[in-house]
Amino acid sequence: MNRTGLFIALGLFAGVGLLFGIFPGLDLWLAGLFYDAETKSFPLKAVAAASLARDAAMWIAWAFAAPSIVALAVKLARPDKPLLVRGRTVMFLLVSITLSAGILTNLTFKSHWGRPRPIFVTEFGGQNHFVPWWDPRGDCPKNCSFFSGEGATAFWTYAPAALAPAPWRPAAYAAATVFGVVTSGLRMAFGGHFFTDVAIAGLVSFLVIWLLHGLIYRWGSTRFSDARIDAALTRLAWPGYRWRQKRRGCDVGPVPAA
Repeated sequence: MNRTGLFIALGLFAGVGLLFGIFPGLDLWLAGLFYDAETKSFPLKAVAAASLARDAAMWIAWAFAAPSIVALAVKLARPDKPLLVRGRTVMFLLVSITLSAGILTNLTFKSHWGRPRPIFVTEFGGQNHFVPWWDPRGDCPKNCSFFSGEGATAFWTYAPAALAPAPWRPAAYAAATVFGVVTSGLRMAFGGHFFTDVAIAGLVSFLVIWLLHGLIYRWGSTRFSDARIDAALTRLAWPGYRWRQKRRGCDVGPVPAA
């Protein structure tokens, strides 16, 4: 998570955005590689193994976040106990996946950016008009194509890769890249997304992760500590914990001093 990675991501963002903005037909051409004109379908969508691989990819991605989710849930239920996972790890992984794979995709763009998915455009047997990635005025009413939630989730694996031991980090980044590309390729093969949907999803995830990694780990003015995060969660959860304990006849008192 250094400046080189940031410059590469920004360069790709600009390159993909400009190329497919000037030549939007490239998106249709790439989607058409997976389309069968005779059956008027995206054949891979009917292959059980491919569907299983798609589902497995999401389970794999969320498996990286699962220990932090469990640790946070336990901490909120028992704030008198220390976090089971390092505080910075919990914060970094859960905030990054919430932003990249949740808020920015499903709650923001996909709900308000009316770009139809490939399976719904007239070029592939649908009834909606194709629009380039930059145009939000498509016919899709909800759960639209831009940008890909599953692509963002798959490329979010850059976050756990960033926490790998230094000797293993390049291999972890490479594995995250392959994982994101393959998962995104499946979404294109199913007619669920255009190339720009998955490419921009990956770049958005990377930029979110890069920024959060800097805020939490790298930059001295904003750097967090595990103890500070643990203490903040203790203060947050303590009133509810104290109330529950009082109902059981045991007052645990105010929040312990840090």
